[in-house]
Amino acid sequence: MSAEIAEIGNAILRRHAEPVCDFTAMSLTEAIDNMTLLMNQRQGVGIAAPQISVSQQILIIASKPNKRYPDAPLLGPLVMLNPEIVIQSEETDVGWEGCLSVPNIRGLVTRSVSVDVVYYDRQGERQQISLEGFPARIFLHEYDHLIGLTFLDRVASTKDIISEKEFFLLQS
Repeated sequence: MSAEIAEIGNAILRRHAEPVCDFTAMSLTEAIDNMTLLMNQRQGVGIAAPQISVSQQILIIASKPNKRYPDAPLLGPLVMLNPEIVIQSEETDVGWEGCLSVPNIRGLVTRSVSVDVVYYDRQGERQQISLEGFPARIFLHEYDHLIGLTFLDRVASTKDIISEKEFFLLQS
């Protein structure tokens, strides 16, 4: 199993991920462990299995303040298998997003401010959660990876893309 992040241009990031069928598979545990390790090493707040070259519907959201997201609220880590959006708000918000698969770039992306999701946990139990604000943004960003999209597909204009270096200069 790969221990590297698949970057933009890698074909796996454009595929629809397959559902998880075997919740007891060792490969599932390995994928989740690798995702968690890489997300933490790279100071991400979420990650999806296609980003580690595993085409399965697995994502993790784990919001916490760090160098890349100093104002992030505390949440998770929350492992979601086969997530489905039940409803998302018509109310939207525009915010800067970055991605481990699109290194050193940020983009302004419009997202729903809240989302209700059904998913399966690591034990294969069906769960439901309502997410709002930044955690909703993280979920929607990671969910896009499961349907073959990156945040760059959601940026309205190339004028809304900035290097991470310039982004942090703007924030200071």
